[in-house]
Amino acid sequence: MIGRRLTLVLLLAPAFVRAQDLKEFEKKVTEFTLANGLHFTVVERHEAPVVSFHTLVNAGSADDPAGETGLAHMFEHMAFKGTESIGTRNWAAEKKALQDVEDIYDRMEAERNKGPKADQNKVDYLRIQLKQAINVAQSYVESNEYTRIIEENGGAGLNADTSFDYTEYYYSLPSNRIELWFLLESQRFLHPVFREFYQERDVVQEENRMRNQPGSEGQLLRDFVATAFAAFPYRNPPGGWPSDVDNLRRGMAQAFFDKYYVPANINLAIVGDVDPAQARRLAERYFGPMPARPLPPLIHTVEPAQDGPKTAIVESKSQPLFAAGFKRPGQDDTDDPVYEVISLILSGGRTSLFYKNMVQEKKIALEVEAVPAYPSSRYPNLFVIFVAPAVGHTVEENQKAMEDLLAQFATQKVDAETLQRVKTQARAAVIRRLDSNSGLASLLASNYGSYGDWRKLFTEIDDLNKVTAEDVERVARNCFVAQNRTVAFTALPHTLRPAPGGAKENRP
Repeated sequence: MIGRRLTLVLLLAPAFVRAQDLKEFEKKVTEFTLANGLHFTVVERHEAPVVSFHTLVNAGSADDPAGETGLAHMFEHMAFKGTESIGTRNWAAEKKALQDVEDIYDRMEAERNKGPKADQNKVDYLRIQLKQAINVAQSYVESNEYTRIIEENGGAGLNADTSFDYTEYYYSLPSNRIELWFLLESQRFLHPVFREFYQERDVVQEENRMRNQPGSEGQLLRDFVATAFAAFPYRNPPGGWPSDVDNLRRGMAQAFFDKYYVPANINLAIVGDVDPAQARRLAERYFGPMPARPLPPLIHTVEPAQDGPKTAIVESKSQPLFAAGFKRPGQDDTDDPVYEVISLILSGGRTSLFYKNMVQEKKIALEVEAVPAYPSSRYPNLFVIFVAPAVGHTVEENQKAMEDLLAQFATQKVDAETLQRVKTQARAAVIRRLDSNSGLASLLASNYGSYGDWRKLFTEIDDLNKVTAEDVERVARNCFVAQNRTVAFTALPHTLRPAPGGAKENRP
């Protein structure tokens, strides 16, 4: 997998071919910012009567408050629950029922907070009352009405994602339904209702359980990241820690919304058969009433320097998996394009170093993948190498082969032919990728959200082309060092050697 930002660039294909340069592409772009700070980027493409919409909020799981991990993801779920007029049989009655739920929950929580002095019988009684109150509130709900309206009007690709750095909402509609999008999208952010919160909390818990089953790849990745980061919130999984999710409250989601879903922290991209003037009029009408509020504070936690290699081991009876991550700076660092180039040299296809050495020649690995930014890119993160050992070959073999290759790579300049090949590979991938309204809308919103300017799309390839062999050697030498490294792998229980005192040895 190529890093997220290069992957985003590679999604943009014939647009580059047709446009040739930024100035030509800009002729199709209209940008405007409402008085409340909400930013729109509109691109006209009249080839088909379809419009794609992409809303990006600069708030992800890294912004979850301490003890409330999973909150950004929970609000993503809440955003599909409708509005005060969509998804309800009787909003006035439902609103009262929802407040009754909170009142009972408050009393139950107050009793539990007494600790050893809590009356367990009272807690159990209030828990029964809480379940009954939730059922009453549910009786007023028209489930999935928001989604159904979109689909009945020809909507396609309806979905949302919560990553570490931001949350995205997106779908496409026929161009004669553009006003419907403005209505629905504005209303769910103007008047969020937070209905079915506790039912959806259970859904999130089930998602987490399925994703992180003991010995699974999901558990390996979760423990890998949590080991690599001691302080910075990238260590928290986007779905949240189960004990935190169990205690999330509806009021917490409201507070998260009030803090992060402010107009100046949101940008929207519209691409397709659209009239920019009409889009602006509709934006003013439907999104203009959103009140302007201050931007949320930046994350102030700084990951402390790593003093030595770290290791995480996950017991598993399945085929071993291995991951090695090396600390690196965030996306605004001037060397960011160099990490992208290094990832292509190491694992960009059958001509890459890892493939030729570990897969083709030694046959000790089924797959080796270098990811230049993991688990996300906005803040200092990891350059990660994932390895799937071949049957009959061990994690130890693959780790040694990987480290030998990295040591050699960091002390030798990459030859001009290889450097040119990966740059050509990147450009060819741009041309090969199919163009789509939805893909471009995602690119525009993501780049504006990350850099404050969608034009980063056009400068990305230029930045990669400027990378030199000296840059590659310098960055590799500084990055691929043991002190900087975190390793995680799965292993059969009987292969783990006990350390003194009965603890497991924490290195392969």
